Amino acid sequence: MRFGFTTGSCAAAGAKAATFMLLSGTEKTSVKIITPKGIEFNAELVDIRRSENSASCAVIKDGGDDPDVTTGAHIVSTVSVINGKNSDNKATVKIQGGNGVGKVTKPGLDQKPGEYAINRVPRQMIEKEVLEVCALFDFRGDILVEISVPEGLELAQKTFNPRLGIEGGISILGTSGIVEPMSSKAILDTMKVELNQHRALGEKIVAVAPGNYGQEFMLKTYGYDLDRSVKCSNFVGEVVDMCRDAGFDRLLLTGHIGKLIKVSGGIMNTHSKEGDCRMELLAASAIRSGCSLECAKKILQCATTEEAVPVLAEENILSETMNDVLERIMFFLNKRAGGSIEIGCMVYSNQFGLLAETENAEDLLMQCKKSR
Repeated sequence: MRFGFTTGSCAAAGAKAATFMLLSGTEKTSVKIITPKGIEFNAELVDIRRSENSASCAVIKDGGDDPDVTTGAHIVSTVSVINGKNSDNKATVKIQGGNGVGKVTKPGLDQKPGEYAINRVPRQMIEKEVLEVCALFDFRGDILVEISVPEGLELAQKTFNPRLGIEGGISILGTSGIVEPMSSKAILDTMKVELNQHRALGEKIVAVAPGNYGQEFMLKTYGYDLDRSVKCSNFVGEVVDMCRDAGFDRLLLTGHIGKLIKVSGGIMNTHSKEGDCRMELLAASAIRSGCSLECAKKILQCATTEEAVPVLAEENILSETMNDVLERIMFFLNKRAGGSIEIGCMVYSNQFGLLAETENAEDLLMQCKKSR
């Protein structure tokens, strides 16, 4: 299946090209960047506009074979000079959103409330590409990059942005710079092949994670690289079945609270189209842990679990609630496995780190580290 490129890659490529056109006074119709994944992106440029003080161009988003609602959108980068030369002789880049790029209004997301929804990695990519062009032309002033998406406001209605409290358009996203097709069959086939490879090597224990979300936490806290885990995406139930059928003795599931909270309700496919009752399940666990009515209402009003976790901390029931969540998660995992495999689990958040773990979790993690 054909992969595509993220809105972040499109923005970075466009910003690089617009900066080149502004500083060189010449036109470009294509530009190359290297994505964080290490894959080259050769972007074609459209809607090129140049003036004495600014330059802009658009890269049309191509999501590859992934059913991405932003495919076909024009990711427009407009570059202008704020200041021609800084006293410290270093170029700087200021990044802001424009028409069709949403603004964050609620906490718990990648960017703070009040900021444009241009996530951290795309911001780093844009800055890197622009500064490289500045160095090429020995420019040492301040550059302003504005990212806009003419179709963004309309497209945002087809995303979870309104529910997450991102208003006015879409988000500029991406951690790897590429969009990998989310074919269910392809993911399941890949999971099965990878698990069979581990068993063929004689391994009896396996670590599983929905993805690399929380990679920094796991690496810093436990010295464990989530890249070593088998990625199950949204297919938590299926990966338990596969581990059991492949003959593994032990399974360690690690994941972010935003994903694993769904498992506490018996939702074994955690894709949002299959069901999204994160706040309801978290509120239920909080109620069982003795939270006040006001606390439960606050949780239900949160857009993300990262926003809700501090509410539990303020109520002094974070530990009790997370233990209840973990107990429910383990009930459904063990039910799915039918008692044929020992399962451990670790649940974490970006802000609070480890939230809950089973008694056997760290021992299983150490065994996983030794087995690879």
